[in-house]
Order: sequence, then C-alpha cells, then structure tokens
Amino acid sequence: MTAETTIVISETHENAPSRDLAGAVVARLRANLWIARAAGTAIVNFLIFVVLAFFLVKMIPGDPLVSASGGQLSGAALEAARDSYGLNESWISQFGTYLHGLATFDLGSSIATGRPVADDMATRVPATIELVGSGLFFGALVSLALSYFVVTRPKNLIAGAVRGYARAAGAVPEYVIGIAFLFIFFATLHWVPAPSGRLDPLLMPPPQVTGFPILDALIAGDMPAASSYVAHLFLPVVVMVVAHSAILVKTLILSLDKEIDSPATRFRIASGAPRRTVLLGIYRRALPTAVAMLGMVFGLLLGGAVVLESLFGLGGLGQYAVDAVKASDVYALRSFLVVTAGLCLAAYFLTDIATGLLDPRRRSARKQEI
Repeated sequence: MTAETTIVISETHENAPSRDLAGAVVARLRANLWIARAAGTAIVNFLIFVVLAFFLVKMIPGDPLVSASGGQLSGAALEAARDSYGLNESWISQFGTYLHGLATFDLGSSIATGRPVADDMATRVPATIELVGSGLFFGALVSLALSYFVVTRPKNLIAGAVRGYARAAGAVPEYVIGIAFLFIFFATLHWVPAPSGRLDPLLMPPPQVTGFPILDALIAGDMPAASSYVAHLFLPVVVMVVAHSAILVKTLILSLDKEIDSPATRFRIASGAPRRTVLLGIYRRALPTAVAMLGMVFGLLLGGAVVLESLFGLGGLGQYAVDAVKASDVYALRSFLVVTAGLCLAAYFLTDIATGLLDPRRRSARKQEI
C-alpha cells in the first residue's frame, strides 16, 4: 500500500462520521416534511381567505358610514368621515392598506365605537376561546366515556340509547337546546344564574393579565369572581356538549367497531393479553379519526358561539360579530372573519399534526392527497 492510498483511506474514515450525520439530518428533515406541508397548506388557505374577506365585505351594498350613523351623516360631514376611514380611495389602495394593517396587526378602528378593532379582539377572542375550549374539552371527555360504555356493554339498553343519540348527530341546533335549557334550568328550576353576562353584576372583574376571565380571576386569587365566571359558563358549555358530542361519539363508535374486529385485536386476544391492554390498543388505533374530527367540531363550536354568546349575553367574539352586522361596521366584520378563519385553520393544523403523530400511515396518505 502506497503512502497516497493510506492518506485517502484515512481521509475517508475521518469524513465518514460527518457524512453519517448529514445523512441522518436529511433523513430527519424528509421524515418531518409532512409537518411543513400541513403548515404550508394552512398558510395558503389563510391568505386566500384574507383576500376573500376583503372583497366579500367590500361588496356589501350601501355606504357603511351612512348605515352605521343611521343616515345622520351627509354632505361635507359624510365626505370627511369617508376620508378619515379611507373609503374615498380606490379599491386597490384600500386593499393595500388592509394588507399592511394585517401585517402590522393594525385592524383599523370600529365605525360604530371608534375603538381600535385590535383592542376589541384582544379582549373578546380569549373569552371566546375559553368558552369554545371548555366545550371541546368536556365534549371530548364525554365522548370517550360514552364510547367506552357502548363498546364494553353493547347489549345494554343505555348503550343502545347512546347509539341512537350518536346517529342523530347535529339533528337539533344549538340555539334550540340553549333556549330549552334556559327555560328549564333558569326560568323554571332557577339552578343557573341569569344569562346576563359572564360575571355577577355585584362583582368587579379582576385585573386583565391573560385575557381569559377564569384564569385571570385565579391569578388574582379572586375566588368569588372565578366561581361566578364558571357558573355563568356552565350552561353554555353543557349546551355545546349536548349539541356536538354526538358527532364525536358516532365517529368513535364507528372506529372502535372497526378496530374490535381487526387482526391486531384478534392477535392480542389470542395471545392472552390483558383486557386493559386490548382496550388501549383498540383506542390507540381508533383515535386518529376522532382527533381529526375534533378540528371540525372546533369550527362548529366557534360558529355556534355567535348564537350562544348573544343568547347568554357573554359578550365574546360571536356577540361582537352580531353587533358589527347590526351596525354595518365593515372593519369589525372583516376582522372577525379573518380572526375566525385563523383560529379554525390553526385548529385544523394542530389536529393534522396530532393525527400524523398518532398514525404514521396518514403522513404518506396526506402526501398522496396533496
């Protein structure tokens, strides 16, 4: 062996670890490419909706300032107001201002109140997320419990009733359940507080730290306020759970029925695995479909919050949208649409990631769909 050959072999051995490391990094990046695809899809969908929100609101007939003022503005005062809000500019110029405002988190000022829309969103969005998140959390718990009861006791009469409840998913709207529950539990039984807000009128709200009312009350150590917040949210959350748990129960039962007869389950039973291990395996394989459904349920709950917050006087993002429509407040309405779309797409992205982590097969399937 010559000296040159020895040097080449030595250099090859020295570079081998770096090549192995680079190969491992590349393989890792390729394995996680599905996350980047999911994020890219969410971003593209959000940008498309941003454009649609501007032009949909822009095409609403009538002058928003005339509608918001009840026809009291006219002549020079109307023109001055239109100039202050940039409504006399061309569509292209208004669209550019709109995009720049979104990029800098400047959503403009409300025509109805004159307040910055971003400030209104900062106080209302956390309150709505608290309501919707509570409904989603307890809905998921109830769905898991009911599906377990149905699967483990298939011949039970109550299990049969639960299956019937699941088949009727979405048959009764939220507002119907809300009105019925208000009549029963507030007007008749007096078990819940009046639907007049989130906090008892005799109590002072705690200092705002996070924007989430219950969490802020707990941080401040204000237990009466925290108890009042929970009491006022109890019935709306129950309405959400009753209205939307059925679709989760139905999804879980269908997935569980499929996995009970799967070869993996039969193998575990034949090998003498404990009952708990068999059930955990069934649920692990059935959960991806249910988790994917959670994203859709989040969107349904967020849409239902528009009605529930008005019905119970909760004053969140949904009631803000209703007030914006009544006042023809295009800036508030446009911001509501964009924020709602962003929340829904964020929820869909998170459920995509959770589904891919639970079931690696869905990563390749998602790649083929795209």
